[in-house]
Amino acid sequence: MEINGKTKLMGLIGNPVEHTMSPVIHNTIAAHMNENMAYLPFPVKDNLNTAVKGAYALGVQGMNVTVPYKSEVMECLTEADELAKSIGAVNTLVRVEGGYRGYNTDMTGLYRAMQSYGIKIEKEKIVILGAGGAARAVAFLCAYYGAEKVYILNRSVEKAQAVSEEVNKAMGRECLVPMALEDYELLPEEKMLCIQATSVGLSPKEHEVVIEDDSFYRRIHTGYDLIYRPSNTRFMQLVKEQGGNAYHGLKMLLYQGVEAFEFWNQVKVSEELADKVYEVMKGEMHIEE
Repeated sequence: MEINGKTKLMGLIGNPVEHTMSPVIHNTIAAHMNENMAYLPFPVKDNLNTAVKGAYALGVQGMNVTVPYKSEVMECLTEADELAKSIGAVNTLVRVEGGYRGYNTDMTGLYRAMQSYGIKIEKEKIVILGAGGAARAVAFLCAYYGAEKVYILNRSVEKAQAVSEEVNKAMGRECLVPMALEDYELLPEEKMLCIQATSVGLSPKEHEVVIEDDSFYRRIHTGYDLIYRPSNTRFMQLVKEQGGNAYHGLKMLLYQGVEAFEFWNQVKVSEELADKVYEVMKGEMHIEE
């Protein structure tokens, strides 16, 4: 790729960013679509507002935002998309007059990833593990796309209650049910979709899981772990041991990136190209499916 005076600069801000797959996604798409852009990770350890203003001053056209800044960055924006406002988190910044407009492509990226695996949300009963920022976005996703009932399990039931009340109010229906993590045995005795939205299981603690009991996993027909490194988490293993299907979160990362790229460049990325990028990502991570 040739860098010149017309090259558009995009990037990722967060801490840490050293092991991110986002440059692989965006630079691969740019190369295939002949977009004159370059994407770099920018480690921001503090002074987030200064970093965002500095990026604007330097002419950065768009950025992704990762942990721990997805909520905090909203205070640094000129404006935000309604969906991002309702979720309370932003992962994509698009340059506008005077600053950046914020979007949340995590939710829509997850939905596209699940669709690619044939996973349904509409009229489903769903279990969400966790009540942090990622779980909150997943809860909005499930309610928005018509889940029948969503059980949100968390060690702190107060956090689960807060997310449930917020989402139920925003959606105008009582579809979320908060539960303490240890009360999982009170879940319905039927097969459900389960989305693992905690950081438990991340490398190097890939042998950890929030629930070990086989009786929980016998209730799960499909498990989706937002974690993609490692590619076969303990959660996924337990789901498969009880006869369910299990998937990691790499395609969510792919599609949230695809949608960000589309925002920045006002283009449409084909599914054929998305598939090619996914193969490159798997190769980088030495994943076989």
